[in-house]
Amino acid sequence: MKSQTSRGAPRRRRLWSFLAVVALAAAIVPSALASGGSATAANAKSPLVVYTFADVNTQGPQYKNIAETGRVYAAWANAHGGIAGHPVQYHFCDLMGTATQAAACANKAVAAHAVAVVGSFSFTGDAIVPILSAAHIAYFGNCCAVSASELTSTDVFNMGNQPLYAVGLVSRAVHDGCKTINAVIIQGAESFEPLMTNAATALHAKINSYISLPGVSTDYSAQVAQATSGGADCVIMIVSETPYIAWMPAWQQSGTKARMYGPQGNLDAKVIKGFTAATNGDVIGGMYPDLALPAWATYRSALSKYKADPTQVYNSLGGMGTWAAYAGFAQIVGKMKGAVTAPTFLAAASKAKINLPGMVPPLDFSKPWNTTGGPKGYDRIFNHSVIFDVVKNGKILPLTTKFQDVAALAEGK
Repeated sequence: MKSQTSRGAPRRRRLWSFLAVVALAAAIVPSALASGGSATAANAKSPLVVYTFADVNTQGPQYKNIAETGRVYAAWANAHGGIAGHPVQYHFCDLMGTATQAAACANKAVAAHAVAVVGSFSFTGDAIVPILSAAHIAYFGNCCAVSASELTSTDVFNMGNQPLYAVGLVSRAVHDGCKTINAVIIQGAESFEPLMTNAATALHAKINSYISLPGVSTDYSAQVAQATSGGADCVIMIVSETPYIAWMPAWQQSGTKARMYGPQGNLDAKVIKGFTAATNGDVIGGMYPDLALPAWATYRSALSKYKADPTQVYNSLGGMGTWAAYAGFAQIVGKMKGAVTAPTFLAAASKAKINLPGMVPPLDFSKPWNTTGGPKGYDRIFNHSVIFDVVKNGKILPLTTKFQDVAALAEGK
């Protein structure tokens, strides 16, 4: 009996050791999956906490396509091992169209120790950037800077070129032979006007009138009358999607034959629906090549696989801009050595070169525009190129497929 007990003890100890290992593995795997990454990736490296900001629940312009694209990118990245082995913990914060909520979102990102705020858009950037800057958190990859701090802070890394797409629209209107040009600018985007005027002057043309458009209205008849006054044959529209939809009934009712030149993702499928004749021949100026082109194949596939809200437009500044922003973020993280934190990412971004062929032209974040001859106050615009679509019989089609650099026009040269 004694010898049997002695022989059985090692077997029991081995059995208990095996069961302990199994139990530990069972505990680890669900924990990894809960973090948003694959088990292998989550066990390999620490999670990357990222935030994306946009207005969704607001009476003004709404950008749920930004929120959805961030979510889809995180899901896609985690299904492919995370970013450089780090699982992505994605958070969206709704700015709700107010500076107060914008500041609250910035504070949430700080409290969560976010590595960066990626691919966002806001009319209230001046409430966001100072809070992030104080915590050394980058505001990274934005498509569409409008506030002074977004255009000048060294903690902001815009990948889009707003307001330069408006310069492109001026250039295209003159190229197309427009004789009498007016412009409509939504309130909050006044930073567009100086560069548009520079471009018109350089092209020996003139924008006769700038019309300020309220962000919230049910009837834009008065502004349509102003925009079409003086025999305008072309109207440049710096207008977000939500007010643009409200604009269209008055535009059609006016009977104008003027051609509109509008922004990518704002003069879009939702806007032109039901207004085929009134929008036929309209030109769309953007920062990103059309979604149908090869560079966006993974994005298109991910939108489908991860069930992005089908009511949103993703062939847009918000949609493609957010996907490109996360792709740029991943490119920088992939080249970093050591811990990835807000300060280390900020330092890496400040020296980074981004290469995303077919999404954006090559970008060098070590060369702000103010150091290469750009106009004062637009320092953090690194992308100086535009591209165009056209509206034909109710469909949006690529008009050009190569980037056009408009930096010199924006400078008035």
